Amino acid sequence: MNSLQFNDLLISFTNEFLPLWNDKGSGAHKAIGLWRPSTASDALNPFFSLGDIAVDHYRNINQSKIVAVVSDANKVDGTALRPPVDYQLVWHDEGTGALSNASIWRPIPPQGYVPLGLVYGVNYEKPSLHAVRCVREDLVVASNVGELIWNDKGSGSASDLSTWSITPPNASAGEIYLAPGTFVANNSYARPGLAPYSLRLALTAQLNDLPPTPVLVGTESPTLEEATPTVHVCELPWFCVKDPELTVIEQFQASPVYRLERTDRHRLAGFGHNTEATSQPFMWTVTKGEHGGNAKALAFNTNVDLSKEWPLHTAAFEPAFSANLHRDFTHTQRSAKGWSQPSPLEIISYVAPNKAVAAYLLHSEYSLLRQDGSQVSGTVSYTNGDHIYLSESQGTEPQPEETLEPLSPPQPQPQPELEVTSYDLFDETLTP
Repeated sequence: MNSLQFNDLLISFTNEFLPLWNDKGSGAHKAIGLWRPSTASDALNPFFSLGDIAVDHYRNINQSKIVAVVSDANKVDGTALRPPVDYQLVWHDEGTGALSNASIWRPIPPQGYVPLGLVYGVNYEKPSLHAVRCVREDLVVASNVGELIWNDKGSGSASDLSTWSITPPNASAGEIYLAPGTFVANNSYARPGLAPYSLRLALTAQLNDLPPTPVLVGTESPTLEEATPTVHVCELPWFCVKDPELTVIEQFQASPVYRLERTDRHRLAGFGHNTEATSQPFMWTVTKGEHGGNAKALAFNTNVDLSKEWPLHTAAFEPAFSANLHRDFTHTQRSAKGWSQPSPLEIISYVAPNKAVAAYLLHSEYSLLRQDGSQVSGTVSYTNGDHIYLSESQGTEPQPEETLEPLSPPQPQPQPELEVTSYDLFDETLTP
């Protein structure tokens, strides 16, 4: 699969691991297995591990767990990654009675870099400096200590140890925060106080111009919907989508990228033809916001939320992440009630004599597509009450063919005025 890129950092994934150590024979109340992400395949040859993996069982994790590995987009001249300058001993299993000796070490990074995980040492020796890479500080985000994985209670170890997962914080708009899948540790049974880190990714959309403003021709009512659409695309990495028809491994292999498409059209909201000699008001009531409730179904079925940051994945074999679509893509920047609360919108237009006016709202449809083009979950429909367009056409009332005296110079006709009244108390009145 193609790697993801954030600035000069490349991110890929592996589901192959090398067994390192487990605590069989230690007498500890819990189980732990340590594994190292493998980058031995040709596709992952330039990638490095961010740290070793700790799981709370002895089962084989190959092909059932996926973690991130990293590389530098600029290869040997890049600055995104650096090896540690040394290691600090965190714990060794002396006194536990485990079948093999083990030690756990914390990488000491160069200035301006941070470690994202811990590293296993054979027996009680320091690991190789090439076993892991540290990441430049601007490419990561401070994160939270997650759930307890293991502690050595009952093992008889000379020192205490507890190991914990890493959980990303809620993502800012337009970003993804991805946990590295590694672990942190503490020399006690308390939650570690040192903040871990997660990887950063941009969640940017390809935004095109809005559809061209409709033009009213003549004084006949136009069709209900203008046919010229504009499509905007936001690409989502596979781990951001909970695909109800594919396993995580199938997603990783068959659909590494999903497309969230927003299709915009102008939809007719009202039409008025003034045949009177003076300006006349016309009023139309429409519904703004989401239609049909499919946004909730999309969030439930796929984890993709159009109105706020997405909830974290909870399954043990899936990378923990948080994501937040930019509001320019989701129309939520001025929506006071959110996607699930459609509300009425009144549009009032004063139409000049012998003129017709059509009012249009911007209507968007969101579809989530796999890499093969098949759709995941239902289409979400949203009418944006902040984009209201008026299209005016000159009336066709006949002018007199003969007059007894010259006609006065034509006077400029007043332009239509637009008033919008909304039952949403948080929205402002809009005047073009």
